[in-house]
Amino acid sequence: MKEYKSDKLRNVGIVSHGGAGKTSLTEALLFNSGAVSRLGRVDDGSTTTDFEPEEVKRKVTISTALAPCEWHENKINFLDTPGYADFAAEVKSSLQAADSALVVLCAAAGVEVETEKVWQYAADLNLPRIAFINKMDRENADFYSVVDTMKEKFGNGIVPIQLPIGAQDTFKGIIDLIKMKALIPANNQGAQYSETDIPADMEAKAGEARTALIEAAAESDDDLLTKYLDSGELTDEEIKTGLITGIYQAKVFPVLCGSAYKNIGAVQVLDAIVSYLPAPGFRTFTGFHPSTKDPVERKISDPFSAMVFKTTADPFVGRLSFIRVFSGTLKPDSTLYNISKDKSERIGNIFSMKGKNQDPMAIAHAGDIVVVAKMQETGTGESLCDREKPVMFEPVAFPKPMFTRAIEAKNKGDEDKIGNALTRLMDEDPTFKTRKDVETHQLLISGMGELHLDIMVERMKRKFSVDALLHAPKVPYRETIRSSVKVEGKHKKQSGGHGQYGHVWLQLDPLAPGAEFEFVDSIFGGAVPRQYIPAVEKGVRDAMAGGILAGYPMVDVKVTLCDGSYHTVDSSEMAFKIASAMALKKGVLQAKPVLLEPIYSVEVIVPESYMGDVIGDLNTKRGRIQGMEPLERGLGRVKAQVPLSELFRYSIDLRSITQGRGNFDMNFSHYEEVPQKIAENIIVNAKKDKVEEA
Repeated sequence: MKEYKSDKLRNVGIVSHGGAGKTSLTEALLFNSGAVSRLGRVDDGSTTTDFEPEEVKRKVTISTALAPCEWHENKINFLDTPGYADFAAEVKSSLQAADSALVVLCAAAGVEVETEKVWQYAADLNLPRIAFINKMDRENADFYSVVDTMKEKFGNGIVPIQLPIGAQDTFKGIIDLIKMKALIPANNQGAQYSETDIPADMEAKAGEARTALIEAAAESDDDLLTKYLDSGELTDEEIKTGLITGIYQAKVFPVLCGSAYKNIGAVQVLDAIVSYLPAPGFRTFTGFHPSTKDPVERKISDPFSAMVFKTTADPFVGRLSFIRVFSGTLKPDSTLYNISKDKSERIGNIFSMKGKNQDPMAIAHAGDIVVVAKMQETGTGESLCDREKPVMFEPVAFPKPMFTRAIEAKNKGDEDKIGNALTRLMDEDPTFKTRKDVETHQLLISGMGELHLDIMVERMKRKFSVDALLHAPKVPYRETIRSSVKVEGKHKKQSGGHGQYGHVWLQLDPLAPGAEFEFVDSIFGGAVPRQYIPAVEKGVRDAMAGGILAGYPMVDVKVTLCDGSYHTVDSSEMAFKIASAMALKKGVLQAKPVLLEPIYSVEVIVPESYMGDVIGDLNTKRGRIQGMEPLERGLGRVKAQVPLSELFRYSIDLRSITQGRGNFDMNFSHYEEVPQKIAENIIVNAKKDKVEEA
């Protein structure tokens, strides 16, 4: 790939709700620019950016793909991002690397949930945005309704710079509101359009839209506003100047339209990107000094600085790191300084990627996006810089994974392989986590939703040849007692030669929640010799760990060794250990044993209109509402305490209740007694599982 200076670069994140046509639009943009020779289709799995087998199979984008092209001597780095909520982390990290966003909407579906979310992600970064209303050829397509909804949701900065000619099966072209010409595609093979007069029946509507466009451009610049108020008109160049000012300030958001599938409007999108969206030098990036924490600014002309915003793991190629260069230049065979880990990183070749295809680069200037293979020390979100001019950038704040499943190898012998595969997948996806539950002895994986984890299992099989099964995690219940009791345990066995003899009296008392366990030796007079007392405690601890009611660990119990007896020949540590376990098991059953379950504090943030439904749903999950409070932007927070057993599918339930607009966080709070009827079922099932395992 040839060399591009910073002022000839554009980095554009293509974002939308799932199904709006991002990938089809990306393909059309690549095709019209000449970056690909044929127009791929999502339906037949031939697009450039959806190349992973899981994407081809499901016909959805799962991970961000880089796709550069050249247009009018400029290099445009497109980042085709996923549109489904399970993969929001990909969108967030990609927008961190982009300088602007192209928001795609479906002309039939309009502003959907993820559209609102990705718009807000871009707004949080203050990114310039343009919008493309796609699928104008679809049934029920309504450009004007979508624009009205956009204005309602995103403000009056929404300004069409095009109008569609026709809709649904009559859609045949677009009106350019700056040129005030109709553009009719001559064929579907590229940039061939005939420029004609605006149809008579659309002249009035086009005139109104152009007036709104001029007003938006004028309001971005005081001089233009003065001229417009004096003369009532602006030249085409002045309109463009005003638009650029408003776009750079993220106050004006031009709207274009077309059909990616029919390849109508893609050329005009390329023109708009080069004409209106900023090159990397338009803004300064702010990081901080790792020692002093003082802010540090980086302009494109400053010494080298960069961030890894995405990592992929490939069993053949190895780790691929996607790097956004913020300042300076990057060349092959360089030594980089990873300031996040205070380590040096030697790199080999640098290249760009078009989907899965690599294109070597001789140099990357500030603003460019490059890929480096086999970086040993550097992971997603980490900063690279000149050692003499240190700067660290804030990593992307990824959402916390809230959907958890237990995973196990399908085939015996794959247990070691599964751990390695999961570690590699965590390198690739910051919202994918794994851990071993020391209480239930299960290997747990967590992600953003059911689809997310299903795809991770598929990737394990494809990339690392590991078949795995997913199932619901076990709840780490506890057992305890509610009353005091004194019990005897005697183990006496004679089988010729030395026998076995151990005899103890134990007092069992309940402790306050959270006290765990206390063992007290109150033996007087040597009824149990000192050398056997540690064995008594060991027998008690072992019995408590295995549980009495349902096999769950016992907690919050005080055990006092009160009395006992021994035999000078037959007593042993093992005999006292067995006697103590026998006493504990007998005593627990007499001391009103109960089952405890983990209770989690849950905070749910949703639009206020959904708060009633969310509260009702939490009540059905045995939740206790702790409070409610209004937040900014029409949101509200619900606080509740809910048993863990009711929360394993809550991310799915909340998404369904709020149409994907809700978020939640949960943290362990305490243990509480399980209601009797539920406890009975848990105990029965636990005993059944024990029999089956045996």
